[in-house]
Amino acid sequence: MAAALALIVSAGSTANQYLAQHVAEMGYQRPVFAASANAARRMIAEKPYEMILINAPLPDELGHELALFAVQNTRAGVLMMVKAGTADQVAQRVEQSGVLVLAKPFSGAAFRQAVHMAAASSRRLMMLQEENDKLHEKLMQLRLVSRAKCLLIETRGMTEAEAHHYIEKEAMNSRRTREQVAEKILEEGVPGG
Repeated sequence: MAAALALIVSAGSTANQYLAQHVAEMGYQRPVFAASANAARRMIAEKPYEMILINAPLPDELGHELALFAVQNTRAGVLMMVKAGTADQVAQRVEQSGVLVLAKPFSGAAFRQAVHMAAASSRRLMMLQEENDKLHEKLMQLRLVSRAKCLLIETRGMTEAEAHHYIEKEAMNSRRTREQVAEKILEEGVPGG
C-alpha cells in the first residue's frame, strides 16, 4: 500500500498525532489533515483519497453527513470514530452506505483492524468500478457496431448476418477493430464499395 493517500478529519491535535502515527505504520505515507467537515469536502474534491478517517464530532457537524458524502463521491474506505454511547445510533445511519463505525475509546489493534477492513472495502470497490468501466466500454462498442449494422441494412439492403460479416471482413482486411470500421461506416453515412 505504498504511496496510498489518507485523509484524517479531526479537530483534536492529540488524536491527530495518534491517528497519523498508526496510519503511517500501515503504509499510508504522510496523511493529510482536515479540521472540519467543510475543509474535508474541499480536499476530497481536489484529490483521490484511498482512506478517509473521521474522528467525530467535528466542529461544524457530527460527521456522519461527511461520511455519507465521502462514500457517495469517492472510492475511499471510510472509517468513522464516534463515542461509544452514540456508536450504535450512528452505525444505523451510515453502515448501509458502506461506512465503518468504530466506538471510542478503542485499542490500537481494533483501530488497525478497522482500517484494514476499510482498505479492503476500498480495494473491492475499485475492482468493481474497473469491471463496471470495462462492461460500459464493451456495451458502448456493441452499440456502435449495432448502429453501423443498422445503417448497412437500411442503405445496402443487407441482412443482419451480412452486415455483421461485412464489418468483420472490413476489420480483418484493414487491420482495424470492428469499432473503428463501424465509426467509419457511420461517418460516411453510406458505406463505400
